[in-house]
This record gives sequence, C-alpha cells and structure tokens, in this order.
Amino acid sequence: MLAIDNPVAAPSEVPWWAIYTRHQHEKVVAEMLAAKDFEVFLPLYDSTRRWKDRSKVLSLPLFPCYLFVHGGLDRKLQVVTTPGIHMILYRGDHVATIPQQEMEAIQRAVEGSYRVEPHPFLRCGMRVRVVRGALQGVEGILVRKKNLCRLILSVEMLAQSVAVEVHAADVEPCAAPAAPAVIALPRIAAAVKPAY
Repeated sequence: MLAIDNPVAAPSEVPWWAIYTRHQHEKVVAEMLAAKDFEVFLPLYDSTRRWKDRSKVLSLPLFPCYLFVHGGLDRKLQVVTTPGIHMILYRGDHVATIPQQEMEAIQRAVEGSYRVEPHPFLRCGMRVRVVRGALQGVEGILVRKKNLCRLILSVEMLAQSVAVEVHAADVEPCAAPAAPAVIALPRIAAAVKPAY
C-alpha cells in the first residue's frame, strides 16, 4: 500500500473513492498519485505463474484496473490529468464513495498473513455454478447460514429443495438465464402431492 497521511481530517470523516485505470497501469498510477501527496491504496496479491522453463511469483492488483484514494476530493483535476487514468467512478453527479468498513476489511486482509486472491462478486440469492470438486458443473442458488455457504438445489415440480455446503471459492456466478416460457398447467397438477 502506498500511503501519505492526511493530517487535516479524522480518518472516519474522510471518504474513500475509486479510480479506473488503463489495463496494467495500476502500480504506475498509484506511484504518481502518491508523489502528488494523495493517500493511495492499491491492494496486491501474489500469484505464481509457470512457464515451461521457470516459474515466477508476481504481485498483481486484487482489483484489476482499480485503485483507491483516501480524501483529496477537492483535487480531482490533479487525479484525472494523471497519465494512465481513465476516470473517477461517479454515482449520479457525485463521486462514488466507498464505506470505511469495506476498505478497512480489504486492508486488514491484505496486510495480514491471509491468502488473498480475486473472486467473482457473489450475492446471497444469486444463481451460481460449482467450478471444481465432485459437484463441478452443478448450478443452484447461493445462501449463507451462519459462516457457511450453501448451494440450494431444487426439484421444481415437487417444490422441494436440498442444501449442500460448498466453499465460496468453488463457485462462480451463472449468466442470467433466459426467462422461462410460461406453461399453463392443468389445475389437477397443482394438487398432486407426493405419497409418503
């Protein structure tokens, strides 16, 4: 993390905001902004790349093409005129700010002794596909129960579901399926109940 302390305001009052950079320009842009006295956070992770004759550990951005700035919103012009920057992220007419607790969580994970790596964005209730293990290729709905991720598998005709524990790193978001065609079922089918 490249950082310059801001003595003017308390850290909880100063917002974090994000910058979108050119591909593979995150480190250079972070260094240039730090040289302009911005407090910059560029979270990195180590990735081992293997070739036929060698392997090498690279430090790569955890969020490709993004880096974060703490405070300094009054100096946006100095940011956007920095080579390698595409834009500042906005929400409507205002710079999109990032909650302090989200940035602190990322900082603590990167600075700790944890193995950190990029992962597709997942939201509870999202349709996901298992990408490794015995359930590879299976699709279901992701839910959380306590600290565990579970994949909900359903038999729609029976209106019954089962839950199986999965590791969050073993799933990826599915593309949104096309809306199913509406099929008119006879009234009797709705009254069918399984025999026990």
